[in-house]
Amino acid sequence: MAPHAEESVGTHTGHEDVQQQQENERNMPKPGEYIQFDHLPAGGPLNRWSHFMTRDHDYPGAQASLFALYFSQNYRTEEPAMLYSAGVPNKDMMKNAAHVGIATVWWEGNPCKAVQKQNMLPWQFNTIGVSDGITMGSEGMRFSLQSREIIADSIETVTCAQRHDANISIPGCDKNMPGVIMAAARHNRPFVMIYGGTMRRGHSQLLDKPINISTCYEAVGSYRYGVLKASCKKQSGAEATASEVMDDIEEHACPGVGACGGMYTANTMATAIEAMGLCLPGSSSFPAESPQKRSECERAAEAIRICMEKDIRPRDLITRRSFMNALKLTMVLGGSTNAVLHFLAMANSADVDLTLEDIHRVSEATPFLADLAPSGKHYMEDLCNVGGTPAVLKYLIAVGLIDGGIPTVTGKTLAENVSSWPSLDPGQTIIRDITKPIKKSGHLRILYGNFAPGGAVAKITGLEGDFFTGRARVFNKEHELNSALSAGLIKDEEEGQVLIVRYEGPKGGPGMPEQLQASAAIMGAGLKKIALVTDGRYSGASHGFIVGHVVPEAAVGGPIALVEDGDLITIDAVKNSIDIIEASGIKGAAGIAAELERRRRGWKPPKMKPVRGVLAKYARLVGDASHGAVTDAGGPAW
Repeated sequence: MAPHAEESVGTHTGHEDVQQQQENERNMPKPGEYIQFDHLPAGGPLNRWSHFMTRDHDYPGAQASLFALYFSQNYRTEEPAMLYSAGVPNKDMMKNAAHVGIATVWWEGNPCKAVQKQNMLPWQFNTIGVSDGITMGSEGMRFSLQSREIIADSIETVTCAQRHDANISIPGCDKNMPGVIMAAARHNRPFVMIYGGTMRRGHSQLLDKPINISTCYEAVGSYRYGVLKASCKKQSGAEATASEVMDDIEEHACPGVGACGGMYTANTMATAIEAMGLCLPGSSSFPAESPQKRSECERAAEAIRICMEKDIRPRDLITRRSFMNALKLTMVLGGSTNAVLHFLAMANSADVDLTLEDIHRVSEATPFLADLAPSGKHYMEDLCNVGGTPAVLKYLIAVGLIDGGIPTVTGKTLAENVSSWPSLDPGQTIIRDITKPIKKSGHLRILYGNFAPGGAVAKITGLEGDFFTGRARVFNKEHELNSALSAGLIKDEEEGQVLIVRYEGPKGGPGMPEQLQASAAIMGAGLKKIALVTDGRYSGASHGFIVGHVVPEAAVGGPIALVEDGDLITIDAVKNSIDIIEASGIKGAAGIAAELERRRRGWKPPKMKPVRGVLAKYARLVGDASHGAVTDAGGPAW
């Protein structure tokens, strides 16, 4: 049996006693040892596990991703780099076909022609990847962040074990990129990253507007709260139902291959890594299916040879100066909160001194300039059309915001790399002039207070306001809040609510899952007087008044574990604070501290679940979010 097999869930049948006896005789994992996944009983449909992901509209982002994935993997042009996707064949297959994973464990000498042309021997090998779009809102999301460590570990393992002289890594999603950079810092052999590229935007016929993966989750909120309506009639002339609008969104949100198209975590990390000089100019903004991306793959072989001949190593490029560039570009573009977690982890691997305080200082001094999704209306393919990341870097170097003197994988400086690129289109509206920012300081705020003594990360673009005060409403797991939203139980209240999701940190999750399903549902439902706070993470597609990465996390007894329904919480993105200002009717710092201490005496740490498998191992090793949630922080192994 697979290590995640569990007792079946389903309706009572006449053969229940026989089935139970058979189950008792099987060698099954003990309850609670591994993550439990709902599945259909044996003897019926074969899609026993995937059914819970593809039924109805519970996980629309997963369905949208799967429509894209199926064809990208099964219908290819003659060139493997040019993948075209059209979707799972039909709705019946989506809902009823079983999903069979094909796990390949291999490395081989299948030649890469561009490297061969440089008179070098190419050796392809693989590592893993987890789709956040498919796993979002489910137990599968717990495996997402820890995949970063597996990616870093596996690339380090093969590169060192096989004594490779250099490495070209081709990541395509958010955790993958910091994973390959962490590996590069560890093996420290000449290295070039090729970003897999961004996805094209989708289009909904019934909503008559561009859509993307984030639309799926926001539409669920509208759907659950009865406010999802079509903007256009169907081709037949009939009015479309809300369910038909959901079908339309799911089928067209992801029209092809590539990473999610907004300034979500993948594009945040790709642009930041380009600003650090670790990939070729334009890598972060070329769409996955563009001719430029194929050309980049050819040029990467030339770049890796230059790095080898000039002995340009990853740690020569992963420096404090390059991290400052990455942080500044992230603030300018309105990037993901996950970037904070990943930058800290990358710095840890490269032995670069980088802290939350550094991120705070950069945010205070850097304007937010980009009208990009999720808070804006444009996508990465739009930015590519007006000059792409090189044009943005060229502008920011010219105004003195970005350090153009850092070295890069081309053997030239960053400024030299972008000097020959066209400047930003004068008529473009995506990147504002530095004198007319959307917000004068960065949108990523590092918060401290009696709620988060070790820090927290907020994403405040200014559209939500800079302050929020509301009564706490506590959920001990993400699924509790998702269930409340699905049932329409979360309403706007006059005083405002701070929805707290806890026991979802690196150890408590375990795995620090992203919570786009809840944040997007709240936006889609049109709820305004709500802030979200968690010791878990948010997706790069999340927006609204959101605070994540609360440290210490609930699982280790942080103040977030002690908060009760009705406590008054205030969040100040100007003073960069998050505090409990009233607890059980008690006010004042001394009184609140005493009340929290009283609650602590009655608090008991939860039993860790699961207790075996990769997540249990991760929970035992992982550090806190304020230091990157890494598993190799240094020090002796015993």
